[in-house]
Amino acid sequence: MSTPAISVENVTVHYGEVLALDSASLTLEHSRICGLVGMNGSGKSTLFKAIMGMVKPDSGRVLINGEPPMKMRKEAGIGYVPQSEDVDWAFPLSVRDVVMMGRYGHLGFTRRPRKADRDAVEHALERVELSEFADRQIGQLSGGQKKRAFVARGIAQGATMMLLDEPFAGVDKRSEATITRLLRELAEDGATILISTHDLHALPQLCDEAVLLMRKVLMHGSPEVVLQPENLAMAFGLDVMNRG
Repeated sequence: MSTPAISVENVTVHYGEVLALDSASLTLEHSRICGLVGMNGSGKSTLFKAIMGMVKPDSGRVLINGEPPMKMRKEAGIGYVPQSEDVDWAFPLSVRDVVMMGRYGHLGFTRRPRKADRDAVEHALERVELSEFADRQIGQLSGGQKKRAFVARGIAQGATMMLLDEPFAGVDKRSEATITRLLRELAEDGATILISTHDLHALPQLCDEAVLLMRKVLMHGSPEVVLQPENLAMAFGLDVMNRG
């Protein structure tokens, strides 16, 4: 039996007195795209941080390919696309600089990019259709282009796992289609992808499976099953059942 890509076992996390995750458990296999669904405050971002090793659980454990998350991070195996509000868009970095950050774990002692690093960055920019914007300051891009730049960072990094926090928020249709296509291609190439999203309509086309989170995993199955109104009502409240 193969080792799961992600194994979250009874993870509980507090921020002071606030309970963010309550014995949450989740297993994801390789080459799958999973949508993470839940209202604000349900623990989605905390779950991401636990998987990346940025938050130490009060109890329980997280394993990535059977190893602690920090090992995967040191090997540059985890790519991360943050929420827009978590990024300082005024920082003087070009789009190419942002994508090159994905190569940091591959650079030698001098931390100077080699030809292989530059080639990986140019290839990633091409895949996300941002080559013409490579020298532009990152904050000058549209919302969708910014998301694509961070996807390119993960591609340049050679990440075998991608975590995307609300990748379709404030994104134009072209960027949404480009990101969706790229994620499907990355999964076909063996990557495991976990996406936090409020865009429930896009889930069946994008994701192989979905998780309903409310501090603990309420349900994990196919998007079609998880998105049934009676299931969404468990996490979002009864008003969901009355929406068109």
